[in-house]
Amino acid sequence: MLEQDSGLSLTIARIVQRLKGSSLHSQLERQARISLHNPEIKLESLKEDIKDFLKTSGWEKKLQNAVYSELNVFPSPCHPAAPPEHMKEPLAYMRKAQGSWEKRILKSLNSMCTELSIPLAQKRPASEQKELLNKWNEMGTDEPDLSLFRPVYAPKDFLEVLMNLRNPNYENGEQLSFRNHLGLIQVPLKVKDIPELKEDFSELDLNVGQLGIDDSAQVPPEFFENEHVRIGQKVLAEQDSAAAQQYVRQGCPTALRADLWALILNISNQPEDILYYEQLKSNVIQHDLLVDSLIYKDVKLTASNDDYYFVFEDYLYQVLLCFSRDTSVLEHFAYSSATPPKSYIRGKLGIEEYAVFYPPNGVIPFHGFSMYVAPLCFLYHEPSKLYQIFREMYVRFFFRLHSISSHPSGIVSLCLLFETLLQTHLPQLFYHLREIGAQPLRISFKWMVRAFSGYLATDQLLLLWDRILGYNSLEILAVLAAAVFAFRAVNLMEVTSLAAAEAVLADLSTLKVMPLLQIFLFATVT
Repeated sequence: MLEQDSGLSLTIARIVQRLKGSSLHSQLERQARISLHNPEIKLESLKEDIKDFLKTSGWEKKLQNAVYSELNVFPSPCHPAAPPEHMKEPLAYMRKAQGSWEKRILKSLNSMCTELSIPLAQKRPASEQKELLNKWNEMGTDEPDLSLFRPVYAPKDFLEVLMNLRNPNYENGEQLSFRNHLGLIQVPLKVKDIPELKEDFSELDLNVGQLGIDDSAQVPPEFFENEHVRIGQKVLAEQDSAAAQQYVRQGCPTALRADLWALILNISNQPEDILYYEQLKSNVIQHDLLVDSLIYKDVKLTASNDDYYFVFEDYLYQVLLCFSRDTSVLEHFAYSSATPPKSYIRGKLGIEEYAVFYPPNGVIPFHGFSMYVAPLCFLYHEPSKLYQIFREMYVRFFFRLHSISSHPSGIVSLCLLFETLLQTHLPQLFYHLREIGAQPLRISFKWMVRAFSGYLATDQLLLLWDRILGYNSLEILAVLAAAVFAFRAVNLMEVTSLAAAEAVLADLSTLKVMPLLQIFLFATVT
């Protein structure tokens, strides 16, 4: 009980500390001062009267949403005696593996720098600054020569690293028998089974109304949709983040999705947020970074070739170039297993006073990174709001898909959950694919790393991301990946090679996400 109390005290102290530095804190102070001129505020009951004023004027709700947002983002505090790195990642071998992976990425980046004789960063000449400013809204028309640039890494390179992860506390033979796990991921992490997933995702039950289901035996779809829209409008009117998060577990009506997601993520696009975005834009105009070329290359290789997303090319450049300059993103490294890379001023290598984070946000983009932004372009057309939504989605969810950790929503756990679900519930299919050299994870890994962006039709992808936000978890990605294999099981049982298995699963654009998830979770015999 004492430990619980100390944990709660630590959480409260941390949230108070973080909110003290926010614009909300200064706004609340300003409103409290303004309220002193109100004749209803009495000196003898000053504290209570100001509280009542903040409550009736809607500021208490804004404070509640900010606290709820902090609770969703930051992990529960560790034991007071635990070292600070335990908040980043409690398992030493995971931290070590992440450190080794980062060194590989940096080696790849530095060798590209050396080969191409391009500096990591340089100030743009005035003429180039003016040109970039003039074409800011049509950067997609620019065709720089990117033939010599290559992505720093692709998902398949990352998978090879995860396949070699081992817990040193287990001997080679012992670890396999410990889990009897025949997949590619060989680390003993606790993942959920179907009964636990059913409990966690209870709102996806076959008897519960869902957006994204064409027919339901219980309730006619039009009736459910009309009622769901009415409730959604009420949730928006209340401006309650927690209520919005619960609501989207059954899917978002298209017309309300943008506002509901912004409410859940506590994004309001205040004038200071727009100004901050403009400052980031100014940084892009002034300085040229090597990662800019990596961003250009990635957009050209992925979103520009996608039937759904090619029209958003300009938005993608704007958002991703600003993102690379945003030092506020560095805050997420407090609870991420990753560490931001450092660069040193020429001739001062190893001297900490001359070290800077590179890129400024600490995130080196990889092949497919731009696909985290692309679906959001359907919802937000105002660049500063689009930017804020993406940044919040990244520091809550997406960073976990390309860093090595033991977190339940981390990519290692998702891979293990996917393989365990298949091996347990579709053993014949799992063993068949394994025997022909088509380990299922080799196919599904790229889906999960991209959160299915670029693989599902956009309307289906947004229904999936509704549930990621609703449950504050990425575990549903692994469940959907297993459900796709279950859906195509008959065809997959007939294939005799990895190439043939990939061909069967090459096109997911016709799949309906919600029926797949419901059938896999709630119609699977356990």
